[in-house]
Amino acid sequence: MLLLVTGGCGFIGTNFIRLALGRDRETTVVNLDKVTYAGNPANLADAETRFGPGRYTFVHGDICDAALVRDVIGSRPFDAVVHFAAESHVDRSISDATPFVMTNVLGTQTLLDAARQAKTPRYVQVSTDEVYGSLGPEGAFSESTPLAPNSPYSASKAAADLLVRAAHETYGMDVVVTRCSNNYGPYQFPEKLIPLMIRRALRDEPLPVYGDGMQVRDWIHVEDHCRGILLALEKGRPGGVYNFGGGAERPNIAVVKSLLAALGKPESLIRHVQDRPGHDRRYAMNCTLASAELGYSPQWSFEQGLADTVRWYLEHEDWIASVESGAYRDFMRAWYGERL
Repeated sequence: MLLLVTGGCGFIGTNFIRLALGRDRETTVVNLDKVTYAGNPANLADAETRFGPGRYTFVHGDICDAALVRDVIGSRPFDAVVHFAAESHVDRSISDATPFVMTNVLGTQTLLDAARQAKTPRYVQVSTDEVYGSLGPEGAFSESTPLAPNSPYSASKAAADLLVRAAHETYGMDVVVTRCSNNYGPYQFPEKLIPLMIRRALRDEPLPVYGDGMQVRDWIHVEDHCRGILLALEKGRPGGVYNFGGGAERPNIAVVKSLLAALGKPESLIRHVQDRPGHDRRYAMNCTLASAELGYSPQWSFEQGLADTVRWYLEHEDWIASVESGAYRDFMRAWYGERL
């Protein structure tokens, strides 16, 4: 397959490209990425030598640039667009929602327009469980759960999902939407919970935990998520929506304590801080449809995946140092400064 992947220099996009190229020697990927603060082209610097010449191409560009997107999609007979590119950090969306609306909403429509014009056979929208809102203590999100986003980030992703649905219903585009629970694993930018806590614990710095820390998330290893996306790309129904989860519900405080134990650090580093506005209490994913139609099932247990993730960050401290730019440090000081 010839794939156009957007946002391939980010966490999930990087892992998807590595999986797709490593699994099938006939797959070729063009990666269109703006390279914002959370993107790192070095994540795929070894693609040429690891996967073979000519199988990976990087294009530096913004998905909101309609002319550029049309040129890229029209340059080759792509079999599919797999759309990862997004502003994705909830805390940042609370501080300033504008980049989220621009990239996640306008950028998605720009891609849809260009893919339709080029008659690209398939379009895969990579979304999030956060579009469903918050759950009580029981139950799980299904694909028919009404969208009820509670943060500017999740609202922008829900809007993008609806634009993708509209492209299918209005123009007959072959689209698939995937929605996934909280990812973790290698190459995750250290503003997200697990790498943030690893990094701060290694420095013996306070670990900021929102509220009582009992917010529950269904954790999925990024490799399992990427397998699910590949299955949706290859087998998904046109217009279909598929949920992916890891079957590993954990309160945030339990995850933080597990990380401290793995690193041999004391729980006294934990600092409960003021909760963020609109913080969803619980997410859980019903993956029955993905299992039945795609053959999806997670391969990583949370314990195995967390140990592997800790090991990766310990072995790649140079990578972490390279992505912790001044902009990253400025935001972390501004957001957590008063809380800590």
